[in-house]
Amino acid sequence: MRRRAVLAPLATAALALTAALLPAGPASAAPADKATVLSGWTQTSAASSNAFHAARADQGAWTAYGFDWSTNYCTASPDNPFGFPFANACVRHDFGYGNYKAAGSFDANKSRLDDAFYADLKRVCATYSGVKKTSCDATAWTYYQAVDKLG
Repeated sequence: MRRRAVLAPLATAALALTAALLPAGPASAAPADKATVLSGWTQTSAASSNAFHAARADQGAWTAYGFDWSTNYCTASPDNPFGFPFANACVRHDFGYGNYKAAGSFDANKSRLDDAFYADLKRVCATYSGVKKTSCDATAWTYYQAVDKLG
C-alpha cells in the first residue's frame, strides 16, 4: 500500500508533464493552467511553434484562457523582407510579448521569447540554400538583434 501512495503522485505529475508537452488541443482538453500553456507555446522548439500556430488557427477553443491574439506582425519592419516569410515568427513573438506583459512576467521571459523568435526565423532560413540562405540568415540576425535590443 505504501508503494502505491508514493507512485500515485508521480504518475499524476508525469501525466501533467506529458499533457503540457503535447501539441495544443482545445482548451477543454488541456489540463494545464494559462501560464503552462503560454510557456508551452513560447519555447524555441519547432514543436512549440507548431502547437502555437495550430492553436492560433482555432482561437475560439482557447477563449477560457483569455489570451491576447492581436498582432502587428513585424511592426514597422517588412513582414517578408527580401521575400523571406517572417510574418508567422513575428505573430508568435507578438503573442508572447503581449501575454507575458499582461501576466506581469515579461522581464523574466523576454530573453526566451526573443530566442524563440530567432529560432523561428532560422527555421525559415533553413528552407533555403547557398547565397539565398546566407542572405536570409543575415536578415534573421538583424531582426533578432532589433528585438533583443529594442523590443
